[in-house]
Amino acid sequence: MEPRLFDAHCHLDLMAHPDAVADEATALGLGLFDCGVNPRDFSAANERARRLPGIIAGVGLHPWWLADGRCGPAEVDLLCEVAAQERYIGEVGLDFSARFAGSEPLQIQALDRLCDALVQHPLVGRVISIHAVRSAGAVLDVLESHGLLIPNSDSPAIIFHWFSGTSDELVRARNAGCYFSVNKRMLATKRGREYARQIPLDRLLLETDAPAEANTETSAQSLIRSLTWTSERITSLKNRDAECIESAVLANAHSVFDLR
Repeated sequence: MEPRLFDAHCHLDLMAHPDAVADEATALGLGLFDCGVNPRDFSAANERARRLPGIIAGVGLHPWWLADGRCGPAEVDLLCEVAAQERYIGEVGLDFSARFAGSEPLQIQALDRLCDALVQHPLVGRVISIHAVRSAGAVLDVLESHGLLIPNSDSPAIIFHWFSGTSDELVRARNAGCYFSVNKRMLATKRGREYARQIPLDRLLLETDAPAEANTETSAQSLIRSLTWTSERITSLKNRDAECIESAVLANAHSVFDLR
């Protein structure tokens, strides 16, 4: 079944019953970009995605896992090795929150190495879902230094998930042609709502970033409710017709993720 709704950033492996959620999502016409947080989990996630249309697995290394020591040099090596051969990358990025102070050089080095691997092994249609907390400018600097923001046939689709940078960083990312996936919690803040209003319709995606906490009971129905609420809120913020927003977002998902 071709997806009628698409969650551009969630984490099946952090849900209590990932296979059940994936099966239910497929049955309900919900597509998912299942973003990894540890590259060691990718093989199993990719096997699940291969058997279910509309489920896409990304190989990732979440900056939190790197910053707090859950992952280290071996996982960075694995990320680069696997990502060099894969189209879908995520979740990766930088988090310069106060609680991760001191780990910034380690995070930047990992992102730099990943970008090196991607540049050395270009693939048409690559997608990267990026975490950037207090670091959007630094992320853009790394991407730019590797030529990954230059528009050409090999350029990846860059998605800033739950964008929370400065207004100037939003403009910079928008001008670089990046996409933005918006979730319910982003719209809980005044700044998040204003950013959603400013994101061009042809660069907008919806996400849940579910689950909020690891091993949480989650259902595909709850993901659909969250995405629908987000879509309705954006419809109001942009003062547009609901069908216009829904069709534009789904068209973006089809374009970025090559949905069939």
